[in-house]
Amino acid sequence: MTILPREFYSKDTATVAKNILGKKLVRKLGKQEVSGIITETEAYGHTDDPASHACRNITDRNKVMFGQVGFAYVYFTYGMYFCFNVVAKNPKKAAGAVLIRAMEPVKGIKTMEKNRGISNSKNLANGPAKLAQALNITKQQYGVDLTKKSEIFVTEGIKPKKITASPRIGISKAIGKKWNFRMEV
Repeated sequence: MTILPREFYSKDTATVAKNILGKKLVRKLGKQEVSGIITETEAYGHTDDPASHACRNITDRNKVMFGQVGFAYVYFTYGMYFCFNVVAKNPKKAAGAVLIRAMEPVKGIKTMEKNRGISNSKNLANGPAKLAQALNITKQQYGVDLTKKSEIFVTEGIKPKKITASPRIGISKAIGKKWNFRMEV
C-alpha cells in the first residue's frame, strides 16, 4: 500500500482531480480500517475560480487551502454535513483543493453502513456528505497530512477505464468549467 507523496498534489488542481480517480481513500477508525476507491471529484481553484472557497482570499475556514499541498480540507455545509477535500495546486497558485465527491466502498462496509445509519451499501458513499458520514470524517480531520500513514490518507488504487468531465454540481458561479470528474468502476 503506497501512500501518495506530496508531489502528487503539487500540480494543477484539475489535473490532480483527474489523477486521484481510482486511488484508494483510507480511514483508520481506532484499530479498524475502512476504505474505498475514489470515483468522483471536483476541482476548486483560487481567484480564477469564483466557485472556490478561496476566491476571496484567506479565512479561518479555508486557510489550509493556502498552505502546503497534501493536507485535508474539511468544511461544514448546509448546517449539517461535512465535505472532504485534499489541498492540491500548482506551486504558482495561492490556493486550491479537490473535493472528493464519491467512492466505491472496498473495506469496512458494515462500519460505513453503521456510520450512515443504513443497511444498504448501494448508495453508501455516492455523494460528498455521504462519503464523509460513511468514513466518520468531521472537523477533527481538518489539516491532517494525507501523505503520512495516519487517521486518513490516500494510496495507489486502480487504473480508471474511462474518465468523464462535466460541469461541477450544485454551484451557481463558474458553471462553464468542466471540473467534475468521474470514472467508470
